Amino acid sequence: MAVLSHDEIIKLLDSKKLKISPFDMKQVGPGSIDLTLGTVFRIFRKVNKLVIVDDFTDYKELTQEVRIKKGREFLIQPGEMVHAITVEKISLPENISARIDGRSRFARLGLLTHVSSGFMQPGTTGNIVLEMANLSPIALAVKPGTKICQIVLEELKGKAKYSGRFLNQSKP
Repeated sequence: MAVLSHDEIIKLLDSKKLKISPFDMKQVGPGSIDLTLGTVFRIFRKVNKLVIVDDFTDYKELTQEVRIKKGREFLIQPGEMVHAITVEKISLPENISARIDGRSRFARLGLLTHVSSGFMQPGTTGNIVLEMANLSPIALAVKPGTKICQIVLEELKGKAKYSGRFLNQSKP
């Protein structure tokens, strides 16, 4: 697998094989595409019970959705993890996968913009759910519209298409 360069990303976008909406050409870097933070978050409820982690565990039973108004910030306390979502909806072709990466400017503050499961399957469509965590000793206020993360595109050998339960997601 090879990481796609700026010019290869532009070719995919021009051919409409890779779709990103909304999109601005300024989001494409030398080897990645910047994505922006949306206004919908999912926070963990405080539960006083043991949660068994298995194939049947449903994160929605432990969390609640929170929407913030444009222009406002969302506070992430030290040690807290929240789900967020990108503004952009992405449709990958069947021969391209992607990896979600944080940005070093935020990592230096202790903000992890994507904790785990940062692999996007080929042929997937949807907004990207971010698993954000604050590892700093201070509260961090994240602002929707900020270029919060980036995706790195990789060419697959062969083709495949994702059809799992998170296909076409639009909320965290």
